[in-house]
Amino acid sequence: MKWLYRIGSALMAVMFAAPLVWMLMVSIKEEGMKIITVLDWFKPPYSLAVYNEILTTTKLSQWVVNSLFVAVVVTVLTVIFAAMAGFALSKVPFRFRTFVFFFILGGLLIPGEATIIPLYQVAKDLHLLNSYSGLIIPALASPVAVIVLKSFFDGIPNDLLESVQIDGGGFWRIFTSIVLPLTRPAMASMAILTFIGSWNNFLWPFLSITDDNLFTLPMGIPTLMGQYSEDYVKPMVINAVASVPIIILFVIFEKQIVKGISMSGIKG
Repeated sequence: MKWLYRIGSALMAVMFAAPLVWMLMVSIKEEGMKIITVLDWFKPPYSLAVYNEILTTTKLSQWVVNSLFVAVVVTVLTVIFAAMAGFALSKVPFRFRTFVFFFILGGLLIPGEATIIPLYQVAKDLHLLNSYSGLIIPALASPVAVIVLKSFFDGIPNDLLESVQIDGGGFWRIFTSIVLPLTRPAMASMAILTFIGSWNNFLWPFLSITDDNLFTLPMGIPTLMGQYSEDYVKPMVINAVASVPIIILFVIFEKQIVKGISMSGIKG
């Protein structure tokens, strides 16, 4: 039976990898190449001229930097705030803790689209539109991250935390020295999922940003794709540039992604 699983896994891997390989191969072809058969997509000559053209004549590289900056800041701050909130809900006794938990849990029942209009009005009143702050601040509230991290914190024995308190350690020491090291897989999982969500976010940047110097990739790519509707190579170059950071992220943190998702029970 093992060989059946291996063959099935190999076939699934080829199925998912084939579009990526095809995209990368087409992106290094020369413009105007005649394509008669499928194999022509993979035959030389190869060239990086289109990459150079796209990166030097468009604002794609700037949009990549914008997306990276926003995604990294959102990821770091979201995980920090969610971890602190989850720890408080799990291990810090205070009044109305159950109410606060269900209040945050209720945030999962509200679709993001339903809050767009009031969120836009608040951002406008606070003069956050057309700014990095306007892209980052609304994305920091993540009920999913709070609930998932709280569930991990609940699994830490209270006896372990009480032993630290007996030695004179406060909640902050417990949080930084005991809780965080024990929940690194969950935090890595939430960090990666948050990064990908921010990287792919389109609706809020589309509504809050009009300055093309502040565009993120999901906003900027459609403006470029419309210019190259008759070409194959340039759209593939654009998509390759947008996809490579996420591919690299997955390759580097593959084990953390799989372990964190399997432990937290998150479904795609």
